[in-house]
Amino acid sequence: MQAHHGHGYTAFAGERCLACGSLGSVALAARQFLADPARDPAQAVLIFDDRTGRPVDLDLRGSEQEVLARLPADPGPAEPAPPPAARGPGRPKLGVVAREITLLPRHWEWLAAQPGGASVTLRKLVDAARRETAWQDEVRQAQAACDRFMMAMAGDLPGYEAASRALYAGDAAAFREHISAWPVDIRAHAARLALAAFEVQAPAHP
Repeated sequence: MQAHHGHGYTAFAGERCLACGSLGSVALAARQFLADPARDPAQAVLIFDDRTGRPVDLDLRGSEQEVLARLPADPGPAEPAPPPAARGPGRPKLGVVAREITLLPRHWEWLAAQPGGASVTLRKLVDAARRETAWQDEVRQAQAACDRFMMAMAGDLPGYEAASRALYAGDAAAFREHISAWPVDIRAHAARLALAAFEVQAPAHP
């Protein structure tokens, strides 16, 4: 199994990992495998986006140049979708969009008494909440990516359900135990994807 650092893609042929890396390098490795006349024609190739754990559907026919030319653009790190453009109040050129919210009178009174007014205070509160829960979002995304990969490649293997429960429970030791009998490359890739979920820690508070 080839070493892989950072975000990328991974191709599997059955239980064997063909390549890890950029989408282009992985696509070409998969194309080379499929072009090998000695391969088992019944053995399919699956390419996974390591960020999401979802399979990527690629057209691997033709020359290397043709395969690379058809590749989708790499979206890069996942970012929250921007709010849709809206007409009406606000400052759209600055990215400010006005929307209706409903609060109790005591909430409006408190907001009105804060420096900068209600809008500034609400933006600060939202930003603070996003920073506070960012680690939880990272854990959930890593758990989901790992579980999608495991479901696709190990869903029928012994220990999958127990490994999935350990993943979501944050129990790294139990997770490693339940995947220990899996084929080497599937086990190694699942462990690598799960590492992000187990390593992320809640921020320390003073």
